[in-house]
Amino acid sequence: MIKILVRIWLLIGFIVSFQNTFAYQNEKDSTKTEDQNSPDKSLIVNDSLNYDQNPLVEYSEGYYIVNQLNEAIGLPPKEFNLTSPQATLEHFIVSSRNKKFDEAAYALNFNLLSDNISKKDAAIITEKLFFVIEQRVLISWDNIPDRPDGQVDISTSTNKAVAGKPRRSIKFGEIEMDGRDIVFRLQRLKYKDNGPLWLISSQTVENIEPLYKIYGPRKLDKIMPTWISFKILDIPFWKYFGTLLLIIISYLIAKGVAIIIRKIFSSSNTYWIKDIANKLSSPAGSAIGVLIFYLLLNKLISFSGPLARGIYAILLLSVIIIFTWLIMRLIDYIMDFFTKSKIGDITAEENSESRRMLTYISVGRRIFIFAIVITSAYIMLSQFPSLENLGISLMASAGIATVVLGIAAQSTLGNIIAGIQIAITKPVRIGDALIIEGDYGFVEDIRFTYLIVRTWNLHRKIIPLRDVISESFKNLSITNSQKLGEIEIVADYRIDVQKVREKFSELLKQSEDWDQDYEPIVEVTEITEKTLKMRCLCSAKDFSSVWNLRCKLREELIKYVCELEDGLYLSKQRVSIQKINDETDQFD
Repeated sequence: MIKILVRIWLLIGFIVSFQNTFAYQNEKDSTKTEDQNSPDKSLIVNDSLNYDQNPLVEYSEGYYIVNQLNEAIGLPPKEFNLTSPQATLEHFIVSSRNKKFDEAAYALNFNLLSDNISKKDAAIITEKLFFVIEQRVLISWDNIPDRPDGQVDISTSTNKAVAGKPRRSIKFGEIEMDGRDIVFRLQRLKYKDNGPLWLISSQTVENIEPLYKIYGPRKLDKIMPTWISFKILDIPFWKYFGTLLLIIISYLIAKGVAIIIRKIFSSSNTYWIKDIANKLSSPAGSAIGVLIFYLLLNKLISFSGPLARGIYAILLLSVIIIFTWLIMRLIDYIMDFFTKSKIGDITAEENSESRRMLTYISVGRRIFIFAIVITSAYIMLSQFPSLENLGISLMASAGIATVVLGIAAQSTLGNIIAGIQIAITKPVRIGDALIIEGDYGFVEDIRFTYLIVRTWNLHRKIIPLRDVISESFKNLSITNSQKLGEIEIVADYRIDVQKVREKFSELLKQSEDWDQDYEPIVEVTEITEKTLKMRCLCSAKDFSSVWNLRCKLREELIKYVCELEDGLYLSKQRVSIQKINDETDQFD
């Protein structure tokens, strides 16, 4: 197993290193291409600004007061509404979608860039920001206020607005770059005698170029001819075809990796290596396939808007699901290997230690898998910041949610808890012989919420674990598998019990099912007005053997009583008949 993991790790390392080398060369090429279409770096960085000094001249709680504002492109025209966060963001998005990047540029704060940039350069920077936002940023418009002071309208039951402090900065997005989070912000600025304006912050604008290098157009975006770039649902046709082709390639690679893993290790003489290769080949191949698809898609094709976020979200979820699958397969293999190598035959009822260990393994496997699924679900939900409000709401209503969940899932949760209790207290184990709800059978498996009992007629009886804990039943294997069997014989008063005792002893000693631990016993246990009842006791190693022994001895004893003096000692009905002359004759 260690060798397999090492080889998989080396394969992933080779792919990643190849990608990094490829990415470095592509970065050099893309830098040359972008330099032809973007402003020179010497024009981007404002060398006249000292980053150790704050460009603010005074402090205000309602806005930032600046001593300069977009000197390269000038102040925004009065017809542009930039007085609230939502208005500014709408102006930027709508203008950019209409390809009016020169107008959308007025929603940006270029204070940290060079004063020598032109309006054309500002439009190019704006276009790059719009491309990045459309690619990876999900704007939550419900959290973007449409008030000049940046507050969110909150009303009380009397329909009166709640007053609060004005806000000077609002977050509208977040993206990862080089292992750190880059926050997209709107800031409220006041310049000289002009009214306060909401603009995309200068820190956000400063990060546009490095973000564009990471999330900008891919190779195929730059080389595809126009004849195949006609749009369907606002997406170029070649992107549909290219994505489908990448999916097919990744699928074939995944299948190939799985087959190669099985082929390489199938020739091994070590059983556990072949077994683990068969179990882990499919999830390992799927992981490689998803990784290849991500690398190729990220390198060759770019999507924008909700579609891009959806694709990358699906990829992320796929990776988490595949690794969850891989871990679950690994746990299954470890449990199966331990079961086969360390646990004996549980069909032998006297092997109580094996049944106890198998029960621990069965319940433990399900607890581990349940914990892994819950952890994976938590990891998947934590990858989406948009679910934060949902999580906060759930936490805020945890008391109500707990009550509702407890009522709705009372049966399921009760059975799960009962399963844990069974694993700890061990009232029943896999392989135990039970008499439960009037049926005799063997415990075949213990699942999350129910018990599977294989009855004597090979039916499967499903019993909720909560009933196993709360209801009484007979466990015929809980202490000692050895059992005593009872046979009842009814005969006439005149029968010689000693002869029956001798015959029973003879028959029992001839039987292979008798364990010889208890001597044959025949006792008269009851006398009625018509017959007497004899109880014959025999012992065997387990319940099944006792059952077979009882059936066989019962048959032989009945045959013996019937043949004894031509059935003279069979139970009889005695009646008395009185004649008219009061003389009485007795008849048997």
